[in-house]
Amino acid sequence: MYQPIHPRSPLETMPTMYDLPSELVGESGLPDEFHLIQADLLTETCKPVGYLPEEILLASDLDLYYDPRHTQWYKRPDWYMVLGVPKANQLEELRLSYLIWQEGVTPFLIVELLSPGTEDDDLGQKLREVNQPPTKWEVYERILRVPYYIVYDRYENNLCAFEITANVYKPIPLVEQRFWIPSLGQGLGLWQGIYQGTQGLWLRWYDQTGWIPTLAERVEAESQRANVESQRANKLAAYLRSQGIDPENLPT
Repeated sequence: MYQPIHPRSPLETMPTMYDLPSELVGESGLPDEFHLIQADLLTETCKPVGYLPEEILLASDLDLYYDPRHTQWYKRPDWYMVLGVPKANQLEELRLSYLIWQEGVTPFLIVELLSPGTEDDDLGQKLREVNQPPTKWEVYERILRVPYYIVYDRYENNLCAFEITANVYKPIPLVEQRFWIPSLGQGLGLWQGIYQGTQGLWLRWYDQTGWIPTLAERVEAESQRANVESQRANKLAAYLRSQGIDPENLPT
């Protein structure tokens, strides 16, 4: 009896992250110290409302393969956020790269940290060369339609933000070098301060209460609170003793 042959799913036939390059030795443009520190701060302070941590991928310099028709083409954003994808919870599951045709979810926000020589590509001013892959701007805007695209130039202290509107990127007006993303319940802005022992003007997340604290800041705040409580208790004990009352004998 004739048995129809059904085509195999693209998930079975397309290359996986194990089949594609994830790191090219000697490749130019790999992150410098600023890129590493800035990416850490973005990751540490990113707390989107309505998503569990295991539903958010925050990636830095992780190759992004975007075109199933050209499986060798990729971009390497300095930092990006994907919402609604499982986070790796075992060493064996850690992503070597991010493949759109396997993950099925495009990034929600991409950050590029402008470097000398990359301005034209980062800001959509570079023309695509014949028989070459599309530019960053073309990939983010026209192919993936990433809702938010951010470019930070630390040399000029200049922040640019773009949002997909009518299928093209439109600049987002900034107020005091900040802008708000309603669907995340948080915003991005430039913050002057020290992070990982380095003074600078950093791109950082904030919420309705202010800058979202890092772990070190939370520890410091708790230490200060405990110190204030200790001082208050010591003053109260000293006062009681001055009144002839032993604080140790007070009922609990």
